[in-house]
Amino acid sequence: MPSVPHSAAADRNKQPILDVLRTLLPARGTALEIAAGTGQHAAWFAAALPGWTWQPTDADPQILSTIAAWTSQDGLGNVRQPLLLDVLDAEWPSRGLPFAERFDAIYCCNMLHIAPWATCAALMRGAARHLTPRGLLLTYGPYLEDGVATAPGNLDFDASLRERNPAWGLRRREDVEAQARQAGLALRARHPMPANNLLLVFGF
Repeated sequence: MPSVPHSAAADRNKQPILDVLRTLLPARGTALEIAAGTGQHAAWFAAALPGWTWQPTDADPQILSTIAAWTSQDGLGNVRQPLLLDVLDAEWPSRGLPFAERFDAIYCCNMLHIAPWATCAALMRGAARHLTPRGLLLTYGPYLEDGVATAPGNLDFDASLRERNPAWGLRRREDVEAQARQAGLALRARHPMPANNLLLVFGF
């Protein structure tokens, strides 16, 4: 889709993430994606997991049309229209009626390090409100970890993020876990991913 905005990173990581999702998710369910970006992940996962209904969202109203373009290709019938959702808002989504259902999975990729730290607590609180009792919150991205050497590339990335915006930067996994615990969630699994990323799994 050359005429639609495209993320090379999303192309690189979509299959490794899908491989892990297949080990974690049941055959059927409904997923809420936070910070869907271009929508490439939503399109890829929905096509590969036909038993799942995917609800993409993003805080940027300008990108919703891009998400719709990606997820409308190939006649995917299990992707809903993208919605505006800023995790800092008191109700989800940010526009229209609040969600009336709970989700079996909430997926958030590469948001925490390019957003203010307050979004972490907001994500955890929102996930606790909107997950089913056995639902999972899945976060993907680069993290700092106590007792684990940080890859030089991640250190450089962290420095560049903080230079662009002092409120950004890689987050300590332990700090993210603490925010999850305050919302009633616990870290259930930690999956190392390519390019020094992690996929973290939280649940009740």
